[in-house]
This record gives sequence, C-alpha cells and structure tokens, in this order.
Amino acid sequence: MQADDDLQAYLHQHIPLSGAMAVSVLEASLDRVVLSAPLAPNINHRETVFGGSASAVAILAAWSMLHLRLSAHGLGSRLVIQRNTMDYELPIDGTFTAVAEAPTEQAWRSFVRVFERKGLGRIAQTSVLMYHGQPSGRLTGEFVAFGQGYR
Repeated sequence: MQADDDLQAYLHQHIPLSGAMAVSVLEASLDRVVLSAPLAPNINHRETVFGGSASAVAILAAWSMLHLRLSAHGLGSRLVIQRNTMDYELPIDGTFTAVAEAPTEQAWRSFVRVFERKGLGRIAQTSVLMYHGQPSGRLTGEFVAFGQGYR
C-alpha cells in the first residue's frame, strides 16, 4: 500500500493534471501499475470519457511503470514520452482503469544497458484501458530516459 500512496502523491505533485483528473493508484509494483479515474472530471459532451483523458491516464500508467523500475534500479533520469498510438475500442461511461505490465525482461535489459552506456535510452511501453472487465483502449508509447548529463 505504501508504494501506491507514494506513487499517487508523486503524480499529483509533479504531474498536476493527474490530480485534476482525480487519478488514483490502485496498484504499484515493479510488475504492474493500475491507475483509476472517475467519469466526472473526464467527461465529454456525450457523457463518456473524453478521449484525451483516456489517453492521458493510459500514458500515466505506462510512464509510472517505467518510473518505478528506473527508481528501483537507482537509475536517476528524466523520463518523457516521445510518441504514442492510442486505440479506442469501447466507449467508457464510468470509472475506468489503466493497466501497465512490466516490459519483457529482454526489452528491459537492453534498455538499461544502452541507458547506462550512453546516458540515454528508449523503450516501448504499453497500457490497457479497462472498463467493466473488458479492454476498452490500448496505448503503445515510446519513452525516453535522459540520464543526469542530459538537459
């Protein structure tokens, strides 16, 4: 529970949009991150979740997974998203979650190896939006971690 609370506090302090969207952390580990967001602050004109909000929560989940893993490995960095694609599969008209699973061990090792050697690394990370137990959207993002020497 402490990791969940710590991540939520970090997100709300450093990414204020997460607080405005009422994002909460349901699970935070090195294997899985689950974020939740309610409909009310994320509603659109059709009384479903605004696509930008859905995308933002999906990005936050993917970013959080990588942030936790980098921190746990003592790899201080600035982590940003470089590009992403978002597929919307079902409308969402209530509280939803975004789930990010850990990258494969091979992808993670390769990313860390390049990051440690060059001070810069890129990795693909996915997350899935879930609503009523069904996938309702999928994000694939490419994230870049900049080591201490980069600005």
